[in-house]
Amino acid sequence: MTNWTDKKFGDLKPEELYAILRLRSEVFVVEQNCIFLDMDNKDQVSHHLMGWQENKLVACARIVPAGISYVETSIGRIVSSPDVRGQGIGRVLVDRSIKLAYALHGKGVIHIGAQNYLRGFYESFGFEKAGEIYLEDGIEHIEMLLLTKE
Repeated sequence: MTNWTDKKFGDLKPEELYAILRLRSEVFVVEQNCIFLDMDNKDQVSHHLMGWQENKLVACARIVPAGISYVETSIGRIVSSPDVRGQGIGRVLVDRSIKLAYALHGKGVIHIGAQNYLRGFYESFGFEKAGEIYLEDGIEHIEMLLLTKE
């Protein structure tokens, strides 16, 4: 069972922030072999969605207000632990992230910069291609927009 919680950056406990940064580093830096600066000064203005199983963070994402990453509200740093892959937690994470973005910022457009190999995954939620493939930190990405979601 996954317990979901969300908090503003200032409300995160040090242990929660550490778990978020550790999971993101485990996947984005170590697993994907990508050297980049994860701490980009967007976390402080974002809302953080976390999925916990037995006191271990297994999934997280951040909801970034409009005007920070893009003109529109954004969902970023979407990540699930390798320990729970294939169990559908990524789908739950994205669905909950969309709902949280709407609850926090209204039912406007959501803009993401997705890793290109996950394009079909995001399209299954209604996201549409909004640009050409580009390299970010050596990984193919594509900008996508969610125009409406009921």
